[in-house]
Amino acid sequence: EVQLVESGGTLVQPGGSLTLSCAASGFTFGNFDMAWVRQAPGKGPEWVSHINGGGDSTHYSESVKGRFTISRDNAKNTVSLQMNSLKPEDTAVYYCTRGISYWGQGTQVTVSS
Repeated sequence: EVQLVESGGTLVQPGGSLTLSCAASGFTFGNFDMAWVRQAPGKGPEWVSHINGGGDSTHYSESVKGRFTISRDNAKNTVSLQMNSLKPEDTAVYYCTRGISYWGQGTQVTVSS
């Protein structure tokens, strides 16, 4: 059974930093691309970032490019999202995903003073 468990979400001040982690299990992790998707209150899901199975190719939405960094550790079956220079508009539930079929339960990030 595929399982994705996010952690690390919390309340952070504007300009602050935060790292989200996702622990994956139930599949051969290094064989699959992974992504982070977020959903702000009252809005639809927004793709944030993507990393390939080998970890050597990454992509970012324009809204986070230059501020967020995605990475993965295939030995530990984890994917992370380092978020810097956080803005109130980054407030959302952040989901770790494998394709469109598998999503974690999400972790809440709130950026507010």
